[in-house]
Amino acid sequence: MTEHKNNVLVLEREVHASSDLVWKALTDFKLLKQWMPFFPEFKAEVGFETHFELGPDENHQYGHIVKVLEVIPHKKLTYTWYYEGYSGKSHVTFDLITQGENTKVILTHIITEEFPQDPAFSKKNFAEGWTYTIDGLKKFVEEVKSN
Repeated sequence: MTEHKNNVLVLEREVHASSDLVWKALTDFKLLKQWMPFFPEFKAEVGFETHFELGPDENHQYGHIVKVLEVIPHKKLTYTWYYEGYSGKSHVTFDLITQGENTKVILTHIITEEFPQDPAFSKKNFAEGWTYTIDGLKKFVEEVKSN
């Protein structure tokens, strides 16, 4: 299991697709919605903010707030990740590095303000969630490429 060290989690995946396609999967709402269906809207524009409900089951949903902080087209996307009505804040960055016909995707989750001492906000849960996310991105992009 991957764990946060000093409030930083870094996950890397080699994706067998171009950085252009990976970038589109992260920023083109029509594609993003296919692999992250809980996003109600998204624009890769600094300052864009969206809110959505997400949780382990329908009885335990948390209001998420995502605000775009940095956009370097085809290279880097950073946004906040925090919960409405709870302390704590984090930043999520997707770095894309072209490697021939493939792309190295580096997902970095940095806890910038501590979250409550609650199992729902545990570093283990964040690690599992972000691992699921980066693996989902890889699977989606590679399937799109092969079609």
